[in-house]
Amino acid sequence: MSIKYQGFFSAVRRVIFMFIGTTLAAIGLETFLIPNNVIDGGVTGISIMSSYITGLPLGLFIFILNIPFLIVGYKHIGKTFTLCTLFSVTSLSVMVSIVKHLNPVTNDTLLAAIFGGILIGIGIGLVIKNGGSTDGTEIIAIIFDKRTSFSVGEIVMFINLFILGSAGLIFGWDRAMYSLLTYYIAFKVIDITVEGLDESKSVIIVSDEYQQITDALLARLGRGVTLLEGKGAYSNVPTNVIYVIVSRLELSKLKSIVTGFDKHALVSVSNVDVSGKSLKKKTIH
Repeated sequence: MSIKYQGFFSAVRRVIFMFIGTTLAAIGLETFLIPNNVIDGGVTGISIMSSYITGLPLGLFIFILNIPFLIVGYKHIGKTFTLCTLFSVTSLSVMVSIVKHLNPVTNDTLLAAIFGGILIGIGIGLVIKNGGSTDGTEIIAIIFDKRTSFSVGEIVMFINLFILGSAGLIFGWDRAMYSLLTYYIAFKVIDITVEGLDESKSVIIVSDEYQQITDALLARLGRGVTLLEGKGAYSNVPTNVIYVIVSRLELSKLKSIVTGFDKHALVSVSNVDVSGKSLKKKTIH
């Protein structure tokens, strides 16, 4: 297959998954959150409150309120991201107008907050994974991240705390707290959807019991282990440092193995993007 056709099919695939994502998010909003006066964060949250106050369609607010952010994003971030976001925002606006006719799934506010957050998290995660966004506040956060010492996540969180706090004035403080729960769940599910449950973690272990820990990791996890030569800066004593890459689901077991041999071992965990054969379960010397 030529590069031209590969690019075409890749673009079509991205569009399909972004559409699926916005559909799931729309279902989460209209069948779980909105009937129970629970909101999401960002422009969508502002749109829900605006629709509630004015009686105008939610989809209209989602589209109109995102336009200024899209214009700014086109100038400062790039054409491809802006076009993908425009498609996602438009798709979400249309889908909330279509699925609003569905009956609410539950009148239990807690269940609505939990499962609405899960659906929205999966939906938005699919959109982000395929290069788009449904929320203009993320564009502002990316721009401000380049000009301030705050990270994108910190800026988005600050904006959303303000929006979710405003929900307390309109829907009541109990609904604001449910909305905060929804936001937290959606945030975590987005992370899982984008990174996957099998997200890789690099682990550095410093322990005098390095040989026993290494043998146990090889035997019980089956992961490749690398021993790095090191030396304590204070003690000036040579030692071996264990370096291993595991999946997110194996991290808890790894910590249990390490503490089984040395409760005072230093364990440093970091996210890592891995390519090649590093994650195959085999012994590395």
